[in-house]
Amino acid sequence: MNLPVPTVLFTPSWHAELELGYARFGDTTRPVLRRHQGPLRVQKHLYAEGPEVCQHIIVHPPGGIAGGDRLDIAASVGTDAWAQITSPGAAKWYRAAGPAYQQLDLNVAAGATLEWLPQETIIFSAAQAELSTSINLEGDARLFYWDVVALGRPASGERFDVGHFQARLDIRRNGQLLWHERQRIVGNDGLLDSPIGLDGQPVFATLLVTGEIDSDLLERCRSLPNDVRGDLTQLPGLLVARCLASEALLARGWLIDLWRLLRPALLGREAVPPRIWST
Repeated sequence: MNLPVPTVLFTPSWHAELELGYARFGDTTRPVLRRHQGPLRVQKHLYAEGPEVCQHIIVHPPGGIAGGDRLDIAASVGTDAWAQITSPGAAKWYRAAGPAYQQLDLNVAAGATLEWLPQETIIFSAAQAELSTSINLEGDARLFYWDVVALGRPASGERFDVGHFQARLDIRRNGQLLWHERQRIVGNDGLLDSPIGLDGQPVFATLLVTGEIDSDLLERCRSLPNDVRGDLTQLPGLLVARCLASEALLARGWLIDLWRLLRPALLGREAVPPRIWST
């Protein structure tokens, strides 16, 4: 007797890994580790500001993250080194029948500086995006970190009405928890439109930078002309900025304006925007 052959649906997925390491040699920060597996790379390291700051651009060749995909990214910045890491464009999380994952592990040694400045993350409607970020700082290590998240694609008339986005962020200094945050947003949730939630704005952004600023600079940051709803809070050893916006470009523009003001004060260098941001 011939039995029917069951239909098996196979959905291909990518598991990509990238591990980066940086060290200081004299007055130069050099990449000392670059290991990858799967479709995750960095472009050639750049020195737009001179040898002290090593800039890398992380590239994900498929151009988007689909259900079942997993990205694991790790970066370690050695003593007195300075790494600036960004991306060439928006990260896109596509609609999917199952979750996709990103794990980010960042380690910054004493005397070192890490700037983690990616472009926006776009969560398509019906995507299932789950992100986890762990940042470990040692001694007087310095961090400048931001993220921009866009839910749905308003320009295409797409609202985030199905799927979910969840994220976890932990920052520790010498093993002690400095910042812990969890987010979970479900498609068509009431908080998307609630005034105590996103208030109808599809884009939200966060900036976290170690250090403290005086009241004059804090007021200058708050007085920046912009088209977002944002503010800053000075905590002990950590400055936090958040905003809601109608478009990712508006939120990113606000973060860049803050970076221009805060980088000289907290990191001691003028802000030189990576050329990739203008392409």
